[in-house]
Amino acid sequence: MRILVTGGAGFIGSNLIQRLLLNKENKVFNLDKMGYASSTKSIDNLLANINSKSLGKYEFLNVDLENKLDTQNALDYVFPDLIMHLAAESHVDRSIDRPDSFIASNIIGTFNLLESSRKIWRNFDKKKKSTFKFHHISTDEVFGSLGKTGSFSEETPYKPRSPYAASKASSDHLVLSWHHTYGLPVVLSNCSNNYGPGQFPEKLIPLTIYKAYRNQSIPLYGDGENVRDWLFIDDHIDALLLVAKQGVIGESYCIGGQGEKSNKNVVLEICKIMDKIIPFNAPHKKLISYVSDRPGHDKRYSINPSKIKKELGWKSKYTFREGLEKTVHWYINNLEWYEKTITSKEYNFERLGNKL
Repeated sequence: MRILVTGGAGFIGSNLIQRLLLNKENKVFNLDKMGYASSTKSIDNLLANINSKSLGKYEFLNVDLENKLDTQNALDYVFPDLIMHLAAESHVDRSIDRPDSFIASNIIGTFNLLESSRKIWRNFDKKKKSTFKFHHISTDEVFGSLGKTGSFSEETPYKPRSPYAASKASSDHLVLSWHHTYGLPVVLSNCSNNYGPGQFPEKLIPLTIYKAYRNQSIPLYGDGENVRDWLFIDDHIDALLLVAKQGVIGESYCIGGQGEKSNKNVVLEICKIMDKIIPFNAPHKKLISYVSDRPGHDKRYSINPSKIKKELGWKSKYTFREGLEKTVHWYINNLEWYEKTITSKEYNFERLGNKL
């Protein structure tokens, strides 16, 4: 297959591409504008360390979806059998500080990609047209915030509460409208909070690991009781591949790890693991420092993944503790990557999302 992955230099995208390349019949195109959180290092390492004859073919395209002409030219060149659309600005805190970049990337970028996809799709021959699929990867944050009970499902009404969530909700609506109006064959998936090796350092889990390792203050928003449904990256990639292959056109699939934890409990779990790794600094929980909460901070997310389990046979393989152990040890063993990433991206663990 000729597979186009947008945002393939991001955390989820780069993991997806590495998995796709394990099928030597695939030709994978990575389209990415190379923003602050982008890196192709893990893909490059795979290509360098494994016999190329056992991998699919790979090509990188440095394209910004906000540029309509460049996007169309890229689609004409790739002529894809499958598009997996991950390209997006994705950090809530940054969307509070700079909502304009989220509107441009997540809404205008998705619009340009849809239009370019529609133009090439309608000119496909009958066979290629019948098998083409546009897979839009989104987030559970489009559904808003939950109370103490209940979970999001494919039937949950949209109620975004941050600029990031609103921009992703808009992109979801655009994708479905291009299906219903123009017949573009699309599938959607909405995932819970991803974590795992190689995630950009500003996210809660990698940030906490680094702060604990360096014996520095660990910031925790508000009372730390905001709850997220944590999904290990390998489990998410399994789900994405199933949706891309078997997902029903026009349908949405909610993907969650059923690993609900409060932010406070996540940080405490990391501190316990760090106590074993660096016992002379224990207890690491003494480093926790409560800071002012994020504006409009959603209280709780939870996903009911029964549809994808029942219809596609997916289930998560990792418990939260198993995934977290693997993640902590990866970061500790890759501190050089960690600190080079911070330096090259001009990010110094500063507080984000506090501009009102």
